[in-house]
Amino acid sequence: MSSEIRLAFAHPSERSLASAPSGPLDRISLRDHVVEVDIGAFQSERGRRQRICFNVVVEVQPLTGPIDDDVDRILSYDRVTEAIAHELSEERLNLLETLAERVAERILLEPQAVRAFVRIEKLDRGPGALGVEIVRARRADVAPHDDDRPHPRLVYLSNAAIAAPHLAGWLDQMEAEGRPLILCVGAHDLPVPRTGHRMTQRRIDLLAIEQNAWVLAARDPRCVVVETRTELDWAMKHGQISVWAPSKIVLDAVDGPSAQAADAVALAAWFAATFAAEEMLVVGAELPANPGVRLRAVPVDQERL
Repeated sequence: MSSEIRLAFAHPSERSLASAPSGPLDRISLRDHVVEVDIGAFQSERGRRQRICFNVVVEVQPLTGPIDDDVDRILSYDRVTEAIAHELSEERLNLLETLAERVAERILLEPQAVRAFVRIEKLDRGPGALGVEIVRARRADVAPHDDDRPHPRLVYLSNAAIAAPHLAGWLDQMEAEGRPLILCVGAHDLPVPRTGHRMTQRRIDLLAIEQNAWVLAARDPRCVVVETRTELDWAMKHGQISVWAPSKIVLDAVDGPSAQAADAVALAAWFAATFAAEEMLVVGAELPANPGVRLRAVPVDQERL
């Protein structure tokens, strides 16, 4: 029992050694990598950066043949720190558990990686370090790269477009293309409460867009309202037509949009740019200046997109 307790608090390298599978595996490690980040589920943690510490061990298959001092033949330490930086930049997260899962998953996309031990600790939330530790192994059904992520088609629908009699026909056309489809909308036409307070007004304006997303979903049962990247990734892989509910992704974005929620087309263009979209169709609305992604305007009375 004392040995198990010791291992529970040991560095991931010791955990890795103690639980090693049969056959030799090499290990690379990252120790005491501290970054400042906005993370946490409590309201008191929002908008405040705190230190979190990463300790990571990656088990890798031993190389066959001489290394020849060639950095391209090994799993570089930089790939571990890049995995951390990438996941921290994707969106603001509430849970260390989520961050650990994503870091491990990204590391295991590397061809050499077999298992990843990831320990993350908050250093500023109490008298000691508060954290989580996970170990993950590469699944046999996961290829060692993520270049096959679907590239969706994004379409902004004005309120007139949502109410158009040929909405179903537009969806039929876009479904026939076989590409994942994400629809964006603006706020409904009803008056939106005004608070005179920037942060609360932002949330109210985002919620007005989400209410309208549900209006669109009611027009056609193929349209499903989604609010997280996980839902979007699943929907794109399974051919679901998604309607973007923006609150979570906008509020959790590390590098959030400069566009206000009231400028819904510009906000949707920011969202399209996060997918590196080549183009977004804008049906029945004016195009904003400097959208950051190519936009193509389509009149509401045009039956073919």
